[in-house]
Amino acid sequence: MKRVFIDMMWREVAVRYPPKRIISLVPSQTELLYDLGLSEEVIGITKFCVHPHEWFRNKQRVGGTKNLNLEAIKALSPDLIIANKEENTQDQIEALAKEFPVWISDIDTFDEALTMITAIGALVNKESESITMRNNIERSFERLIIPSQPTPLRVAYFIWYQPWMGVGSNTFVHSMLEKLSWINVLADDCRYPEIDISKLKAVRPDWLLLSSEPFPFNEQHAVELQQLLPQAKIAFVDGEMFSWYGSRLQKALAYFQQLLQDLK
Repeated sequence: MKRVFIDMMWREVAVRYPPKRIISLVPSQTELLYDLGLSEEVIGITKFCVHPHEWFRNKQRVGGTKNLNLEAIKALSPDLIIANKEENTQDQIEALAKEFPVWISDIDTFDEALTMITAIGALVNKESESITMRNNIERSFERLIIPSQPTPLRVAYFIWYQPWMGVGSNTFVHSMLEKLSWINVLADDCRYPEIDISKLKAVRPDWLLLSSEPFPFNEQHAVELQQLLPQAKIAFVDGEMFSWYGSRLQKALAYFQQLLQDLK
């Protein structure tokens, strides 16, 4: 039996239901499929799908998110491919969609992440489990306590080195910064701007947040950045907590609560 679903790009996707041979091309959504209990159904993942570790070790990998091995995917004969507008490349996804059902997510906000969780739950015959997960995530963030501050903290979130790059508005990371009641000083720029240090000095961020991914910042980068922006404080942050928009959000409350206490 086939069912038609509407993905987050407003495309109709006809899927043999329930799907039994699923390939996930998005790390955070791979982890979601695991937490929904689809151990047997997921047959392929990317080399960046590091959670859960047992899947990373044992599931067949089909290339990187932006450099897929199309022949390996075709050889697996999937009845569903789960992709993402930002994390995958348009030409490869369009090529796959000519032969297989491809459901595409498009996520810039916390609310869109919740929508994706229940949409994928319905797509893979795990609707009740996904609704429970969504409700748990919503309730956990309602318990987030924002420390009292005279003024909101002003932050710059860094994702890359040489050149320095950060996160602007219309991104999931920006949405999470808003959840913490922080002001993203790069919000008026493009989604992922190259950072002009002189301009950053002018807006005087309180904190520079160095993400653990996609670039693995370390103390050497913090020292270099501190010399460039001595008035700002620097913190290393867990990029998965800020940018993985699937079931990892279930683990985010404790992390963010501690971060709010540490960064004042």
